[in-house]
Amino acid sequence: MPSLKAIRKRIASVKNTRKITAAMKLVAGARLRRAQEAIWAARPYAQRMQEVIAELAARAGEEAHPLLALRDEKRIGLVVLTSDRGLCGGFNSNIARRTERFLVDNRDKFSDVTLHVVGRKGRDYFRRRYAARIKHEWSAAAASEPALALAREVAHVATEAFLGKDVDGIYLVYNEFKSAISQRVTVEPLLPVVPMKLDEAHGRNDFKYEPSRNELLSVIVPLHVEVQIYRAVLESIASEFGARMSAMDSATRNAGEMISRLTLDFNRARQAAITKELMEIVGGAEALKG
Repeated sequence: MPSLKAIRKRIASVKNTRKITAAMKLVAGARLRRAQEAIWAARPYAQRMQEVIAELAARAGEEAHPLLALRDEKRIGLVVLTSDRGLCGGFNSNIARRTERFLVDNRDKFSDVTLHVVGRKGRDYFRRRYAARIKHEWSAAAASEPALALAREVAHVATEAFLGKDVDGIYLVYNEFKSAISQRVTVEPLLPVVPMKLDEAHGRNDFKYEPSRNELLSVIVPLHVEVQIYRAVLESIASEFGARMSAMDSATRNAGEMISRLTLDFNRARQAAITKELMEIVGGAEALKG
């Protein structure tokens, strides 16, 4: 059995750890609330934008704008969203596993897959395994304003790669926020824009544009790419804080349970030491009598 001093030092160490994890949980919870508000505000706009662009693509045709052009997908790019920091449960590892599974499942379908990685955790992971596939790297954003700047930069890289025919399609890989304890890894196409399937109820005639169709599409289609990446980044931010809050809550509870076990071990060791001393005293007294 460890000594009393060793158990006492271990208890003090675990108590300090519990203070840290409890503080990290509170910080993550506070930041999660702000991240939730941002994603709740962005989702309706992004969803409606996606619907509008899909209908425009169906009515105007893929020749109306280069980002609407449908190609046979042989070379694709994956925009993978991870975090800069750890201590957030399976947030980053789930993304890494899903990306690797995508690469394995589609190795016969795509001739080349390039990675555009957001977040230091993802960068470090894929550098060790798929360094040759990485084309761009960015640090992760932790709030809505940096997220918008990041989304614009990623969108610029993605559209340039598609317009330059370096890739035939762009996909997003990110954690979709469900709740503080639930995040779902999502892989969804970003480019080219998938046109809506029109039926007789919708009609198949094109819209009348003001100003011209080319002027409108040259603005709204790139904006759509930015908005979808921005929403995905906000989803990732909220998911990270939710995962970190859950992980720190579990760590705090586990630390409390460990402290209880160590305290019980300490009391047992102390009782054993006291019993041993008493037996030595009694044995000494009996020896003096003899």
